[in-house]
Amino acid sequence: MTGTELADLASRVLPVLAFLVAITVVAEIADLAGVFDVAAHWASRAGRHRIWALWLLVVAIACASTIVLSLDTTAVLLTPVAITVARQVGVSPLPFAMTTLWLANTASLLLPVSNLTNLLALHHMNLLGVGQGGYLQLSWAPALAAILATVVLLAVRHRRSLSGRYEPDAPPEPHDRVLLWVAAACCVLLGPAFVTGVVPAIPSAGAAGVLLVAVVVRDRSLLRRISVPWLMVLGVSVLFVVVDIALNHGLREVLASLVGSGTDAGALFRLGAIGAVSANVVNNLPAYLALEAVSADAPVRLMALLVGVNAGPLVTLWGSLATLLWRQRCRTQDLQVGVGYLAREGLLCAVVSVAAGLGALVLFG
Repeated sequence: MTGTELADLASRVLPVLAFLVAITVVAEIADLAGVFDVAAHWASRAGRHRIWALWLLVVAIACASTIVLSLDTTAVLLTPVAITVARQVGVSPLPFAMTTLWLANTASLLLPVSNLTNLLALHHMNLLGVGQGGYLQLSWAPALAAILATVVLLAVRHRRSLSGRYEPDAPPEPHDRVLLWVAAACCVLLGPAFVTGVVPAIPSAGAAGVLLVAVVVRDRSLLRRISVPWLMVLGVSVLFVVVDIALNHGLREVLASLVGSGTDAGALFRLGAIGAVSANVVNNLPAYLALEAVSADAPVRLMALLVGVNAGPLVTLWGSLATLLWRQRCRTQDLQVGVGYLAREGLLCAVVSVAAGLGALVLFG
């Protein structure tokens, strides 16, 4: 790899990694401040003792968390809260846990910040002259379709567990009200900030800075509990380099013959399906990085690829980092979900959500 190629790669990678670090800090502090805890307990009270209503409110929180704060936030921070609230009100935690897992993936299409793959795609969207506005014009329909398909499937598969009523309301934990409100305000304001066209790393870094100052002022001891994913940053950096080298040594030609070309319905479904299968085989990030090189000739092809690699990696544990993080959180909450069950149910959701997303892209893209 030449110096020029390395510099070009760094220009793409650094903003993505900066966003990853900043949004993780925001999510961690929001969790420590009690934003997710209070939101989940608000859902418990707003559910009015109906399990269906409580579940739908958790669905709404999971979608908002994934769209604005990224899929890993939902998998890591919202999952234990949802499980705990379900147990406190005496209902099965499995539907709630599966909701955070599936929506962490299938709800991660709408905004560039919802998934690292989206941020990578935004770079090419800019090169193709459509920018963030063009991204949103392409993403809204498949994002909505994938979410609706997932929610309907969850409702059907868990209809017995979600019927009936619950009696007690889960009591909220005590929190520092000032820090809670500052963290909640930052999370809410990030949504509109991310759709203004500004590089996502900028508002996320600003929010992280505000929250770090708030933590220092209100409770400096919390700083030790903030976990920044430096190993993930290093791993993603290495992954970029490895995939780039492989593409320059024959992988590009192989993939080009595999995915074909064109923007008709058949071509888009082919590309999305290959993206979904590849993500389950090797993980969605390297799958996207490799397939992006032969799919970036048209914005709609990039979106088809995103539908596959975002909504599709639900079959294998390693298909998405969010799945690995989710399973770890389930274990800490003493909720055991078998690999076979995850694979069977995940395959069904992947097929339904990817097909719905690609169908919406064909109709409205």
